[in-house]
Amino acid sequence: MKVISKSAEIGGRTLSLEVGRFAEQATAAVLARYGDTMVIATVMASAKESNLDYFPLSVEYVERLYAGGRIKGSRWVKREGRPSDDAILRARLIDRSIRPLFDYNYHHDVQVIITILSVDGQNEPDILGMIAVSAALSISPLPWKGPIGAVRVGLVPTENGDKGFFANPGDKELEFSDMDLIVSGTADKTVMIEAGGNEISEENMFSGIKFASDEIKKIIKLINELQSAVGKEKIVVDPDADIEKLKSIIKKDFQKEIDALVTTRVSKEREGNETSDLIDKIAATDEEYDKKDIEKALEYNFKETIRRNILEKNKRPDGRKADEIRDIEGEVGLLPRTHGSAMFRRGQTQALTVATLGSPSMEQLIESPEGETAKRYIHHYSMPPYSVGETGRVGFPSRREVGHGALAERALWPVIPPQSSFPYTVRLVSEIMSSNGSTSMASTCGSTLALMDAGVPIKSPVSGISIGLVGAKNKYVLLTDIIGIEDFTGDMDFKVAGSEKGITAIQLDVKNDGLSQEIIQETLEKARTARLYILKEMLKVLPQSRTHISQYAPKIKVVTIPKEKIGEVIGPGGKIIRQIIAETGCDINVNDDGQVTIAGIDPEKVEIAFKWVSGIIKEVQPGEVYEGLVRRILSFGAFVEILPGREGMVHVSQMATDFVSNPNDVVTIGQKVTVRVMEIDDQGRINLSMLFGEDAKKRPPQPRRDSGPPRRDRFGPPKRRRF
Repeated sequence: MKVISKSAEIGGRTLSLEVGRFAEQATAAVLARYGDTMVIATVMASAKESNLDYFPLSVEYVERLYAGGRIKGSRWVKREGRPSDDAILRARLIDRSIRPLFDYNYHHDVQVIITILSVDGQNEPDILGMIAVSAALSISPLPWKGPIGAVRVGLVPTENGDKGFFANPGDKELEFSDMDLIVSGTADKTVMIEAGGNEISEENMFSGIKFASDEIKKIIKLINELQSAVGKEKIVVDPDADIEKLKSIIKKDFQKEIDALVTTRVSKEREGNETSDLIDKIAATDEEYDKKDIEKALEYNFKETIRRNILEKNKRPDGRKADEIRDIEGEVGLLPRTHGSAMFRRGQTQALTVATLGSPSMEQLIESPEGETAKRYIHHYSMPPYSVGETGRVGFPSRREVGHGALAERALWPVIPPQSSFPYTVRLVSEIMSSNGSTSMASTCGSTLALMDAGVPIKSPVSGISIGLVGAKNKYVLLTDIIGIEDFTGDMDFKVAGSEKGITAIQLDVKNDGLSQEIIQETLEKARTARLYILKEMLKVLPQSRTHISQYAPKIKVVTIPKEKIGEVIGPGGKIIRQIIAETGCDINVNDDGQVTIAGIDPEKVEIAFKWVSGIIKEVQPGEVYEGLVRRILSFGAFVEILPGREGMVHVSQMATDFVSNPNDVVTIGQKVTVRVMEIDDQGRINLSMLFGEDAKKRPPQPRRDSGPPRRDRFGPPKRRRF
């Protein structure tokens, strides 16, 4: 095989695309490299046509731990298992970028597989995988209207102190970035956007998208060079003549029935008997037509009817104006034993979100080729079949559910308080009770209320909205708060979430060949107006976070200890820390930086553990007075625990003003005594003397007469010790 390679400078690093080294039996394969990160993208089309009624495209993102020089941490299982949530999200990014550009008249199964071969920890493989897939599809014979380019954009501080856009930032740059923006598109249009922002203004977000478009053009130029060198002739797919004929017949003879079907589907959300009855009616007019072909033609005319009503009559399926938002309802504190709960409803879309608070040890550990990371804020999304009036599978989450949960998670992450001020692991679960458009944004709104109900001191409340589009030639209409039918028949689903200060998350999917910058800018403006209105309605339900967390949530205290004291807190072989946990029942975690987190349901036990740890690290000073417990009694004195785990010795000579021959005559094990620190010797031992009453004014109990005569010096009368 002859190896062909093309390269270009992107973001200050070399991007190279290579064909001919691997996977010669695939329809197309491209090996891509950026820094030391390498991926291979393969495209395979089936020989036979599929019978599915949708375009049969599947995208698989395969993570291999060897790419980062790692072996799976499990003791028993070393092979990679099912895709991680991260792999699913990256596969969805690529799917959403390439799917709109396929010719849907092509009915062969298409499978795209991206395999991560090497990661350098600085250059993310997801962007490289997207570029490699675009290159592979471009050189393949498949009817695809690419190529596309993809770039990640960060907003990072520059040398002069300002903030500037950075193409494909690595982990070090993203650490200081206010934006994590991914854009894919053709040379003149944007096809996909996925963004997270630290309450970024619409102006900065739009500028970032424009910056990405300039970088994308360089990538497309590189792919075009590769296509010119090794590209195959594209397959031309002609529309089905029977379907085209059926479209004309249905539009001419059954338009009234289609208009009625639009009204029916709006109220029922999904097609019912009305659709099948109409198909039977059309089939009865000419028996030579197959019902599947009739259904395809009917769906086309159904979509065209809705689009025509919007574009020509300014009439949405449910009668709303283009910028009108459905009725909004909210409620908090519905579930008595959960830590926080809220219901958010917008029209027929209803989400119930539940917040759960846990100790830091409950954070999620994630293993990937790039290394191990931990998440202390987790959002899960569940959409059961009953939410759309259907029966269906219930079990592990679908890719869509993973994606919607991740979007809501990203929307709220910038306002979650830092661990230093709120040391909790937070889990949110959004249960979709009813679905008719933009459940992910309903989850975002409901999650804000649930967090506030749980007493989480979020920086700012967050709301979200979805904007749709119906366009034809040079005319288009933007639709605020789209319902299911408008999503199904429209050209885009543009979700924007954010606070009053700015944007926290964006997700854009399109069904056309992309969006112009004019449409993107206008959409961002309309989304801001809509989400601020929704936010105002949300705050009527709960204006601010509750001042206290739920009584059923764990109570957490944090103490920071010097690093050199970590060993004392843990104890030899973990003896001390295990003892504290056993006696208090608290969950205790000690970080390498010296932060000790104590969590438990019982506030008194948490306080005991907190004082215990604080006592271990406290520097005892001469002259300090403590109330302690007698732990041990020996012939020469008693050992008193003045702080948890810290003992000092009271010599018999310091137990009373008179002679004491047997310490048992003065103290008993477990007795509370007041002592003063006399000195700390060179070996760190603490020497104590006993006090009696306030400021040692009260005399100690007199020793028994049979305890022996008072001690005498060799010369002179007995000495009385005063203290």
